[in-house]
Amino acid sequence: MAPTLQQAYERRRWMAGTAVLENLLCSAVLLGWGSLLIMLKNEGFYSSLCQAGNTTNVTQDARASWPSCDRQEEMLNLGFTIGSFVLSATTLPLGIIMDRFGPRPTRLIGSASFAASCTLMALASRDTRVLSPLIFLALSLNGFGGICLTFSSLTLPNMFGNMRSTIMGLMIGSYASSAVTFPGVKLIYDVDVSFVVIMFTWSALACLIFLNCVLNWPSEAFPAPEEGRYMKKIKFTGLALDHKVTGDRFYTHVTIVGQRLSQKAPSMEKVGINISSQDIPPTSENHEKSVSFRTSLCSPIFLWSLLTMGITQLRVIFYMATMNKMLEHLVITSSQEQDTVDLRQKAAKKVGFYSFIFGIMQLLCLFTCPLIGYIMDWKIKDCVDSPAELTALSDARDGVATKSARPRYRKIQKLTNAISAFTLTNFLLVAFGITCLIKSLHLQFMTFVLHTVVRGFYHSACGGLYAAVFPSNHFGTLIGLQSLISAVFALLQQPLFMAMVGPLKGDPFWVNLGLLLSSLLGFLLPSYLFYYRALLQKEHTTDWEGPLKAPDGIDL
Repeated sequence: MAPTLQQAYERRRWMAGTAVLENLLCSAVLLGWGSLLIMLKNEGFYSSLCQAGNTTNVTQDARASWPSCDRQEEMLNLGFTIGSFVLSATTLPLGIIMDRFGPRPTRLIGSASFAASCTLMALASRDTRVLSPLIFLALSLNGFGGICLTFSSLTLPNMFGNMRSTIMGLMIGSYASSAVTFPGVKLIYDVDVSFVVIMFTWSALACLIFLNCVLNWPSEAFPAPEEGRYMKKIKFTGLALDHKVTGDRFYTHVTIVGQRLSQKAPSMEKVGINISSQDIPPTSENHEKSVSFRTSLCSPIFLWSLLTMGITQLRVIFYMATMNKMLEHLVITSSQEQDTVDLRQKAAKKVGFYSFIFGIMQLLCLFTCPLIGYIMDWKIKDCVDSPAELTALSDARDGVATKSARPRYRKIQKLTNAISAFTLTNFLLVAFGITCLIKSLHLQFMTFVLHTVVRGFYHSACGGLYAAVFPSNHFGTLIGLQSLISAVFALLQQPLFMAMVGPLKGDPFWVNLGLLLSSLLGFLLPSYLFYYRALLQKEHTTDWEGPLKAPDGIDL
């Protein structure tokens, strides 16, 4: 019943469009925690922990009146910590499964888990005094289902050739922008639509995602454009479709085949090698298979990326988990009034407004993520893999060299683009940390923008870097391992939150200062990439055989 890879290629635009929409509605919606937290409080989750003397606020609406306190918020924040951990940590086993079985089973499991999550939240809200603990399972399934949908869509950009990083940026942008979903749901909730109705409707949408996957997603993994099986499995009628699939590489492909046929190498005839099995450039699948997973795992690029991504993940997740509390502290301390119940109710209204604005700003990720993808794709089409490919391209075009005397190599250009992407992201992260330290309520709008841009940039930059540097058959496992380690880093946000509401009495200054200083370590990755690029440039300069010659023998 599953479509073939060839059929999936024909439907790739539909799959990409629906994947963006599905990621936007059902992937990392848990990251819109600020709005969900307000709804859970209004539904009375863990309000039984609030004693009369410890009550800091009372949520009042047409539905019910529930007390609210720090203990309740700590318990619900623990649920968010577990859910966000699952959202990142399960990518390692998912990556292994997806590398082996393809994205289809991952997406089916993810949509089913998300539907179960919404159903559990709806059922638990019917009697929160007894069923509040179900929120932990519901949030865990929410995170697991969301990352399954996100992760399964990250190999789909392979079907778009040289636009791969840009499409991947769009996928990650829809993932990052899904944080806007809960603020949107809260708007529906605020007009007296039942929480149960909202959750069951959402569960039904997840079932539609399941059906779309059954009808359109293939059982095979999407091969990368550099792999030989990209042409072998997707091509329909020989080289005709190869031209549509591979673009400029068609010239290299045809020229190399022609050269081998004209040479009629005796060594090939003796060993009985079929020329049709040699009709791909040597820098593709065979080279990737020669690189062991251990080599990729122990490479300095991967190790430095673990540190950079872990610190950035902790910075981003901590802000999302504690934003409401930090805004409440800022409103109360900047007010001239005494700390009273009325003041806290006013602060709660302001926090709700700012939380809504923060959620809406997550839509910026739909624009910023493709931007970083565009940076990662910059000038890739004008590059070659080796001097041999440059010669082949020249010979294929009537003997006239169309490239520069000194070629631009694809791997070096990818590293240059990654350096630019990570350097920009780290500067924005430092700027975000600085605005967090300034006690100005209006400045928080700038903080929201920087947080949104950083959250979209660092995922897209990391995905683009791994796709550029490592073999495609290692991509899923490496991304999964990186996400797992980043999730372990992000677990530190719970003790940091408890320290902020406990010994620091709600003041986030010292925690934010420590996180700002640690974020400076993120510049180590682009620094190493700069060093590694210099080594590659030196190597290619040594291997370069000299300038191209025109047909009349004049140096170009």
